Amino acid sequence: MNRTRLSLRHRRRQGMSLVEIMIVIAIIGVLMTVIAVNVTGYLDDANASATRISMGNIDKALIAYSAKHKGRYPSTAEGLDAAKKYFPNNEVPTDAWGGPFQYFSPGTHGQRDYEIISLGKDGKEGGEEANADIYSWVAPE
Repeated sequence: MNRTRLSLRHRRRQGMSLVEIMIVIAIIGVLMTVIAVNVTGYLDDANASATRISMGNIDKALIAYSAKHKGRYPSTAEGLDAAKKYFPNNEVPTDAWGGPFQYFSPGTHGQRDYEIISLGKDGKEGGEEANADIYSWVAPE
């Protein structure tokens, strides 16, 4: 009877086996993968929304610029740097991925005074989903 108690106590003190530890790590890995895939989609949507908000802030700064310059907007050659003092910290904002906005004045789509474009997550023209370009003249979907 004493041997049985000793062997039970000895087993309880051993802890987890290598196989049990590997199973726990595998389960944690699967959970982290599922969470990362789901969160990444939301993060891309949030970055696109933040980029649209930045475009709205650029719109406001350009309107202030226009008011001070008798209705004239900066030309494409002057770029957004011409309106720099109307932005917070006197810095031209970037999109949510850190890329510069493209600015054209006059606009080429309709009767717009100017157009602003973000090249999206990949920083290249075109693309789909998170890599899609964001245009100031296109309403969000």
